[in-house]
Amino acid sequence: MPAPASNPITAEGLAALKARYDHLLGTERPAICEIVSWAAGNGDRSENGDYLYGRKRMREIDRELAHLARRMKAARVVDPSARPDRSRVFFGATVTLADEDDVQRTLTLVGDDEQDAGASRIGWSSPLARALRGAAVGDLRTVRLPGGEKEWEVIGIAYA
Repeated sequence: MPAPASNPITAEGLAALKARYDHLLGTERPAICEIVSWAAGNGDRSENGDYLYGRKRMREIDRELAHLARRMKAARVVDPSARPDRSRVFFGATVTLADEDDVQRTLTLVGDDEQDAGASRIGWSSPLARALRGAAVGDLRTVRLPGGEKEWEVIGIAYA
């Protein structure tokens, strides 16, 4: 298996991954194991809904635990506030953009595991984030989207 790619993430994002991992391992999985154990003692397992659902849910939890473990192992915590060059867009930047119609949009570039479009947090490897990397105020960047190309102007950059 190839080595996992580096996964830039904020300290808060890594803490959220660890919290999810701990919750699954310490709370959800033991509860499901208890249900499966109880259901297995009830006899015929082929028609036992609690047993079948419990085994299915346990496999889902195990897959998610493995995924989270891989992501945490590849994680590289980046502190955006320690960035010496704040005049360009890099990981952790909060960027204000304007499109061709002068509609403004503010978003923050975060790790892929902590992206949340509703909170204007886009993943580091998203098409828009890749296009914005290294941009300075006043730069025009073109992004190829499913609906066609769109041009954005960087009008503000901030780091928390």
